[in-house]
Amino acid sequence: MSSAKEYKTITEVKGPLVFVEKTEPVGYGELVTLRLPDGSAKRGQVLDTSDETVVVQVFEGTTGIDRETGVKFLGETLKLPVSEDMLGRIFSGGGKPIDGGPEIVPDEYRDILGAAINPYSRQSPHDPIQTGISTIDANNTLVRGQKLPIFSASGLPHNDIALQIARQAKVRGEGEEFAVVFAAMGITNEEARYFMKDFERTGALKNAVIFLNLADDPAVERIITPRLALTAAEYLAYDLGKHVLVVFTDVTNYCEALRQIGAAREEVPGRRGFPGYMYTDLASLYERAGVIKGKPGSVTQFPILTMPGDDITHPIPDLSGYITEGQIVISRELHRKGIYPPINVLPSLSRLMNAGIGKGKTREDHKQVSDQLYAMYAEGRDLRGLVAIVGKGALSERDIKILEFADLFEERFVRQGRDEDRGFEDSLEIGWELLATLPENVLSRIDRKTMAKWHPKNRGKEEAMVQ
Repeated sequence: MSSAKEYKTITEVKGPLVFVEKTEPVGYGELVTLRLPDGSAKRGQVLDTSDETVVVQVFEGTTGIDRETGVKFLGETLKLPVSEDMLGRIFSGGGKPIDGGPEIVPDEYRDILGAAINPYSRQSPHDPIQTGISTIDANNTLVRGQKLPIFSASGLPHNDIALQIARQAKVRGEGEEFAVVFAAMGITNEEARYFMKDFERTGALKNAVIFLNLADDPAVERIITPRLALTAAEYLAYDLGKHVLVVFTDVTNYCEALRQIGAAREEVPGRRGFPGYMYTDLASLYERAGVIKGKPGSVTQFPILTMPGDDITHPIPDLSGYITEGQIVISRELHRKGIYPPINVLPSLSRLMNAGIGKGKTREDHKQVSDQLYAMYAEGRDLRGLVAIVGKGALSERDIKILEFADLFEERFVRQGRDEDRGFEDSLEIGWELLATLPENVLSRIDRKTMAKWHPKNRGKEEAMVQ
């Protein structure tokens, strides 16, 4: 443990960083207090340590720090006080209550750096989470323990979708407890007010823990916000047995904070100026999702990231795509048409979907309906391009039906209200109604047995025979 000696050996202040010389050995991640000449104090954390210099990142910004400032190393890392009382509370990006309520009386203090789950201890995810949004539930099902990012862009309603998921998400099954941890990074005061109002209006707050890091908060705090959120989620999941959905918005702001601190440290930049270790850093967050063998709870992540310039090859979505199990892509084209939520199912993918659907989980016809909807919509979209060149008159009757199906799919399946909460069955029923508008010989992804049981025109016959 380092001594609680006070050093007045600051040599340099750069952005959020303070450089201290001639210290005794200091550990990485150690907490620091800085006592300013006017008597006020600031908190910081060791970011880099060597024989000559210790680099301290200051949480409250470095204004007013000079050579007379005393630096004290506390010999411990940043910890979050955790307790079931966190549910229904709103915290700052640094973990302090900001809802006017009392301080948390902790069951224990947890180190926020945490660790990825050991692959040997992981259980394969296999149970679905219902978000109430058809394009996710039917076509890209979210599974407990999965990390499934939303790829969005500026000006698209990703925050509305995040709130809708946080409000509506639930697990099926008796006695299963569900909670949401919502971490907002680098958002404006207006967005923060919008989030808080929505949680209070809908009553979703009672099952949620919210961390808000605002745009005018120090960038350094943005680095710890998701780690605080995940520490709270792990406690709720693995100690209290809840199924926890963690929603991050916006991972892009987090990565920009990494870049800012990297620039202040004069690191050699990687792609687009982001630090070379960004892949590892993102993985240290994403890999804290999962199901642990022998423990009842689960941590599922829904990170939201806005792609700069709508570029899916940008380092942030690109690296996130490597680490996570799929992506939900929000479409500017659908948004322009006034469709909400504007989720494009074609480039979207949930790699764990097949493990979480089927008989006993969602419904036995789920996979076939999903595959058929995807195939018909993809073909309908291609036909739109053809019509733009040769005109509708050149299409066969079959092609016209599929073209009409693509429009119906967007209008009735993709489009839904901001407060419309559809169950898995509701989404599959709408899917069948749309597929019933097509000739049966086109439905090549659905076998005869499923067709006989679930196709709307056959269901009436079955009921008549029973009567």
